[in-house]
Amino acid sequence: MRFKSLALGVAGLLALPATASAQSTTATAGPFPVTGNVPALCSGGTLTGGNTSFDLGVLINTATGLLRSDLAAAPKVLTGAFCTSRSRISISATPLQSVTDTAAPGSGFSRSVNYTASAAGWTTNPAQFATASGSNPAASQDRGTAFQGDITVSIGSFSTAGGDTLRLIADPSYQGTVTVTLAVAN
Repeated sequence: MRFKSLALGVAGLLALPATASAQSTTATAGPFPVTGNVPALCSGGTLTGGNTSFDLGVLINTATGLLRSDLAAAPKVLTGAFCTSRSRISISATPLQSVTDTAAPGSGFSRSVNYTASAAGWTTNPAQFATASGSNPAASQDRGTAFQGDITVSIGSFSTAGGDTLRLIADPSYQGTVTVTLAVAN
């Protein structure tokens, strides 16, 4: 009897692998969502060439004392600018003004030079700001998509504040500023 019971036990063990292999050995869990986000971000890029000033040199024709008609400055390029979403480029500027002599100029003189600043390459039309204008609707331009590219900043169209027949007062330092802002648009 003992032998019969042992034979049945071995037969039962031999039958187990066949039964176990018939069962599924795969278990599935999930799916598990994978999430993340990208914030709206803008970078104005890096100024190439290292020179951050628009240096115009001597502003007047030394024979007449009037503003030079050939004033020019090399443009500045902001490389690697980008926005990860819809964006707005804006430009603003202040006139070139006498820094040392801040007194009101005498008759026939001015202490200020107006100009137009522009930022091109971000939008179809460049953003432009004229320091002589009371309204600058083109100073802000919207771009509807994410973008990366260079922005070229330039100045031009110089004029003496008060009229081109006025002479500029003597001052070793006339200064103005140009500011370009790149921001996420609402």
